Amino acid sequence: MNGFSKGIRKVEVALKWDPSPAGQPPTDLDIVAATYVTGDLYGAPAYLVHFDSRSPDGTIFLNRDSKDGKGFGWDEVMTLELDRLDSRYARVVVGVVIQQREAERTFVNVRNPAVRIREGYTVLAEDEFASVLGATAATVGEFTRDESGGWTFRSGMYGFEDDPATFTRHMGRAHQP
Repeated sequence: MNGFSKGIRKVEVALKWDPSPAGQPPTDLDIVAATYVTGDLYGAPAYLVHFDSRSPDGTIFLNRDSKDGKGFGWDEVMTLELDRLDSRYARVVVGVVIQQREAERTFVNVRNPAVRIREGYTVLAEDEFASVLGATAATVGEFTRDESGGWTFRSGMYGFEDDPATFTRHMGRAHQP
């Protein structure tokens, strides 16, 4: 990072999928963000942000939530204002969970899923979950704070075959550098 760059400041994570076929239970995917404190970057999350929640300071929040994939464009959108996140947080992991309430599903059973992570108009990552078709949840990327306080992004699609609660407890532990 050069002296003029402040790193990544504000990002949007967007998720889309097509509705279930007629007669099938709705498909519900959710974006989840987990924050980690400086002294415990790979332990338990300090807090989670997902549907019906936001970060305590309002820096991470869900703008749009879909329970069925119906709509045009991106069905679910989360904003992360990393430049406003308290300095005690040094890592944020973003994931996607398939809700298992009405039918057990993996990504192979979701019609046309896609995720996009961008800062402004700059796309940092896009993926269609092809590498994790047998998973019920996946991490899609992480943001880390460097020594100067700037944020960087590391893309990575890693699948999990756990229930949503187990996934959120372990999503930050899976792939340490």
